[in-house]
Amino acid sequence: MKTLCDKTSIGNMELKNRFFRGALWEDLADEKGHMTPKLSSIYEELAKGGVGTIITGYSFVTEDEQPNPGMMGIYDDSFIEEYKEFTDKIHSLGANIIMQIVYGGFMTTFNVGERTIWGPSTMQNEVTGTWAKEITKDEIKYLVNAYAQAALRIKKSGFNGVEIHGGHGYLLSQFLSPYYNKRTDEYGGNIENRGRIIVEVYKAMREKVGKDFPILIKLNSADYVKQGGLTQEDSLYVAKKLADLGISAIEVTGGNESIKEVADNNLGAARTKVVISRDRESYFKDYASELAGMVDIPIILIGGNRHLDVMEDILKNTKIQYFTLSRPLTAEPDLINKWCSGDRKKVKCVSCNKCYSTPGKRCIFSFS
Repeated sequence: MKTLCDKTSIGNMELKNRFFRGALWEDLADEKGHMTPKLSSIYEELAKGGVGTIITGYSFVTEDEQPNPGMMGIYDDSFIEEYKEFTDKIHSLGANIIMQIVYGGFMTTFNVGERTIWGPSTMQNEVTGTWAKEITKDEIKYLVNAYAQAALRIKKSGFNGVEIHGGHGYLLSQFLSPYYNKRTDEYGGNIENRGRIIVEVYKAMREKVGKDFPILIKLNSADYVKQGGLTQEDSLYVAKKLADLGISAIEVTGGNESIKEVADNNLGAARTKVVISRDRESYFKDYASELAGMVDIPIILIGGNRHLDVMEDILKNTKIQYFTLSRPLTAEPDLINKWCSGDRKKVKCVSCNKCYSTPGKRCIFSFS
């Protein structure tokens, strides 16, 4: 019988349990995106706490496109040696470490007057108020290559894999969404065209890192708007296409947080009031279960995973294989050690999201 603490593998990456720590921007890297002792200490604490695989906060792939301060960078080779030291440390503590990479686009308010910001179309983000310029085909080629070069650096740095951020309103998910993608060329219109840039990014990355290095994607299940957004049907098309091409795993998320309707109705990835009822937990599970039944690659479920018995039921009754926790591990970095030692304790996290306004994204109840 499968359990949450099983040893498994994704490609050549061995996992000591089925738990992932989800990507979380900590705002602790230096101004150029380099590692700091405070940032490293958070990952070391998580590794000691027992989670099998850690996904870093998103890292920017071109030096002139940093959507938030304090993000990790991976835009040139200067990062490789310091990340080697970092990944060696995390491995010595018993965890895998995967770097997530992103192009933010107009999902930002950081230094917006000092740089050109690309979008699928020229328009304003209705949440951040930031304008994007429609990216040209030549600029798409440049960006695709930047993702590929970043993936190669990640491999050279000793990470166990790389994850493409394809959700939450950042550039790649904006391409998927007809709400913002109004292009009339081969990158707009039907879902095959809207998903084209993600397919090109994946193929370019795979060519650089080889067939065995794990490449994952965090993919929106839907935008969760009444009209004009990415639908679950279209998302499934993209997910199936990536699976057929050989992507290593898909982490299912949802909610286009650049759309005001999503923010106003608590439909993003980090929803509040999760613990009011177990029916509110694991809120992307239906889509993830459908996708898991369609593909032969691992599906990782993120979003409101809170109680062990709920996750055990999902593991038992669907083909979903892995579970991501972010806020609960912010509150209790050693939670997985406790769970896998037989302590079936409830999580402390109440999904208040106050951690997002603290340095290092620390739980306000656990840390001063």
